[in-house]
Amino acid sequence: MEKRIQHEGKEIILSTNYVEKRIGSFIIELSWTPSSLSFAEVLHFAGAIPLPPYIKREVEEADHVRYQTVYAEFDGSVAAPTAGLHFTDSIFEQLEKKNIQKDFVTLHVGAGTFKPVKSETLEEHDMHAEWINVSKETISTILNNLDKNIIAVGTTSLRTIESLYWIGRRTELRSVQDLPELRSVIGLSEQSSDCHVSQWEAYELLEGNITATEALQSLVKWMDENKLERLVTKTQILIAPGYEFKIVKGLITNFHQPQSTLLLLVAALIGEDWKTIYNYALQNDFRFLSYGDGSLLWRNES
Repeated sequence: MEKRIQHEGKEIILSTNYVEKRIGSFIIELSWTPSSLSFAEVLHFAGAIPLPPYIKREVEEADHVRYQTVYAEFDGSVAAPTAGLHFTDSIFEQLEKKNIQKDFVTLHVGAGTFKPVKSETLEEHDMHAEWINVSKETISTILNNLDKNIIAVGTTSLRTIESLYWIGRRTELRSVQDLPELRSVIGLSEQSSDCHVSQWEAYELLEGNITATEALQSLVKWMDENKLERLVTKTQILIAPGYEFKIVKGLITNFHQPQSTLLLLVAALIGEDWKTIYNYALQNDFRFLSYGDGSLLWRNES
């Protein structure tokens, strides 16, 4: 398949070639001329704003503003973190007047966020990894405020913040010499600096009573030792009922569709009350999904 694009008086030819079908995905080969263009430039010239598939219309000019947060800075995400769409400059000003502190992480929302759970059991579901980028300053801020209500804006932000605990836990266990079996489970060597959080790590690493304070202190120390100002890594963590939250106490998020990992995360956070909340939303014509209404959900401490 070939597509011709006119840009600034020049013609760009984009070609696609089907390679193979895999479980839940396709492999497509892309080529283009002039070859001097980067792939990012080709996407910018040829692509359209990636509205979610359940929005059944063509992209409109207003989407360039609506489908983006006011605080977005970097390219790389396949979709906007839609919980953040509810925040405006005016709302940030009101939060500041109430002494509600804010901080930012860089998220690259991936396909895993939207991939439905089609397998018979959750164990068979493959959670795609997503890139996260968190500054040491932000980690220190979280560390210094663990006794307060830390509220994530969006499910990807929540997964990022919770992943910091598991990465910090690794750095803490790195210095533990009497847990060889645990070191083997998480694949730590003396020289290992791999921070990727696997899908089931939070459910497999239950040995050892390491608090959030200890984990984040260890992570900051490890970053200092390695002269890192930012933690750039991937997380594949899947949060479902049974997960024990380590840092986040609240979540601002939209209403999600059935058979999604997003709804599983909400159920893990608030417990069985998720059904009551969603029934109320349905009975009162709340809007669901990306351009929908938001909610503030608190962690079920029981």
